[in-house]
Amino acid sequence: MSPILIAIAAFVGVTAFVAGIAMLLLDRSSAKIEDRLQLLAGINTPAAKEFVKQSALLAEPLEKKPNLLETLFNRFGDVNRLFAQADVQITVSRLALLCAVLAGAGMGVGAIYGLHLGLLPVVGLALGMVPIAWLLWRRKRRLKTFGVQLPEALDMLARALRAGQSLNAGFNMVANEIPAPLGREFGRVFEEQNLGVSLEDSLDALTERVPNTDLRFFATAVVLQRQTGGDLAEILDKISHLIRERFQIWGQIQALTGEGRLSGIVLLALPVVLFFVMLRLNYDYVMVLFNDPMGKKMLLGAIVLQVLGALVIRKIVNIRV
Repeated sequence: MSPILIAIAAFVGVTAFVAGIAMLLLDRSSAKIEDRLQLLAGINTPAAKEFVKQSALLAEPLEKKPNLLETLFNRFGDVNRLFAQADVQITVSRLALLCAVLAGAGMGVGAIYGLHLGLLPVVGLALGMVPIAWLLWRRKRRLKTFGVQLPEALDMLARALRAGQSLNAGFNMVANEIPAPLGREFGRVFEEQNLGVSLEDSLDALTERVPNTDLRFFATAVVLQRQTGGDLAEILDKISHLIRERFQIWGQIQALTGEGRLSGIVLLALPVVLFFVMLRLNYDYVMVLFNDPMGKKMLLGAIVLQVLGALVIRKIVNIRV
């Protein structure tokens, strides 16, 4: 049998295996749906009563119960919170399935084009990490947008308080006037207070969903003002001014470190690009790095030095404000 057919068969087999495992791990929650419908219909069955005792039935998503993958990943952190911060409607199982499919596809395509066996895991790992990188990128962009919108929201809250409105009404006004993500998060705080949740608990949940230092300052100021008194509008104005000053300093730092960041990108990308160029121009010359024992040591040393260089450059150009 030809190597191409073997590679295609292996790719199809691995993809089918991973898809089967993912289907088994997905939580269908059919019993949970039935209990919710019975509760909404007023049927006080023992199963519905027990379900209400265990959790808030109407507020809990249907796929709230973690499956095996979620339980495994939750040992390293709250994965569902990461998805919420990125504002994506996806589960851990589907993300793992997508990573596995892309990794298998990359290895299969590499095998079809005759790529060296030592490079197949590298290509598979690179493509398999694409969904995770996309998820982190979406989270970073959403949190950055939230930070940019926060000064305007604080100014709006301060104006609402000076106009004689309550803080809860100010949250509602911000939710209606400012787009997502900040408007949606402040609207959630408004809805939680209407449902009976205390302001302290709502703000604490907000700071957990959105890990922003300025937002934590705002939440702390609101809680302290409710306990000790004071002019909350003036406090919000000062926090808003502080955030804008920090953005201005951060922009100046970005301008001063732009050359260093660009140099780091060029220095880190140049060896990788040259490797693939030489692989295309002179295949046998590059394969010495994989076939010769000294070449393997040199390749490993180059990778380690690349990682160390990236960490050093990142430490130099990343200045916290």
